[in-house]
Amino acid sequence: MRNRLLQPLLATAMVLGACQASPDASSAAPASASKPFEAREVASFGTPWAMQFLPGRGNQALVTEKDGKLWLVDAGSGQRKEVTGIPAPYVAGQGGLGDVIVHPDFANNRRVYLTWVEAGPNGTSGAAMGYGQLVDTGGTMSLMDFRTVWRQNPKVEGNGHFSHRMAFGPDGFLYLTSGERQKFEPAQDLSGNLGKVLRLTAEGQPAPGNPFASRGRVSAEIWSYGHRNLLGLAFDAQGRLWESEMGPEGGDEVNLIAAGKNYGYPRASNGSHYGGKDIPDHKPGDGFEAPKVWWTPSISPGSLMIVRGDKYPGWNGDALVGALSGEALIRVDLDGDKAAKADEWPMGGRIREVEEAPDGTIYLLEDKGRLLRLDPVK
Repeated sequence: MRNRLLQPLLATAMVLGACQASPDASSAAPASASKPFEAREVASFGTPWAMQFLPGRGNQALVTEKDGKLWLVDAGSGQRKEVTGIPAPYVAGQGGLGDVIVHPDFANNRRVYLTWVEAGPNGTSGAAMGYGQLVDTGGTMSLMDFRTVWRQNPKVEGNGHFSHRMAFGPDGFLYLTSGERQKFEPAQDLSGNLGKVLRLTAEGQPAPGNPFASRGRVSAEIWSYGHRNLLGLAFDAQGRLWESEMGPEGGDEVNLIAAGKNYGYPRASNGSHYGGKDIPDHKPGDGFEAPKVWWTPSISPGSLMIVRGDKYPGWNGDALVGALSGEALIRVDLDGDKAAKADEWPMGGRIREVEEAPDGTIYLLEDKGRLLRLDPVK
């Protein structure tokens, strides 16, 4: 479940560990000739983007499609029904309907959060976030009283790098990724929220105690900065926040996120700009937080989750990364605040989302539409 429903008793300070890259962080994990699981198709969609299992509802999950649909799906049978009452996204390029998560107290408030892209003036666009209450009105599922509570600022031209992944933290606050929209320097500009990890209240306001709160306005939302296209976000069982990020040409990353830290982009990256223009590599003493692991050439990480169950031997506590251009499922071994590449299983398709069901079963969403269940090999 991307570990987004952790108990709020864990201390927020646990996310503040320092980030340093290991010397062999770019070495490729060996592609496994045999997988410890069998992938079985259980449903099919048009343009799937994100998935969230519902607490206390067995195999029921919400699945978003980029083209603007939200589904309630039974991951066991594959049966589904459309959920109405969602915002109409602006669908262009990488933009459309995005992430879906539920409130930590979903059992009582039935609150579901969505991100999507909306059009702005003069050909601009930007991501937005909001929530509604999931209700069954005579057999029809709907998000009632939906309200928009956050927007990317500023809206800019172009239709890429929206990011807009969400995760609730152990402190009860909502963490949200906001991509730099392929504009480079906004990632370093603390007056806007592009190229950042944000920390918000459940109502979309800046969370108390954020590192740049004294600056006021949009700056008060920022938790970390210097990011590019952040498409994975998850807390581990100790309350540390992990993030996966698409680099430029090379330099894809898994980062350990710490309050107020600068992760370097576009001033430092282990990749280069498209077209060959160099970017200085991360190095000790450069003032930037280095990734824990990185990939060159690119794998295009589209999602990240951290395993909580024991259904797959040796996976508990590790991160699973869905690779888009890499067409693989990748396991990253997490050990405290350290990380190392472990396994890379070719999947023959672009993996958009990785999710864990309440019973510990792992599910994958492919860009080409299939929902896959990973059955462990006995």
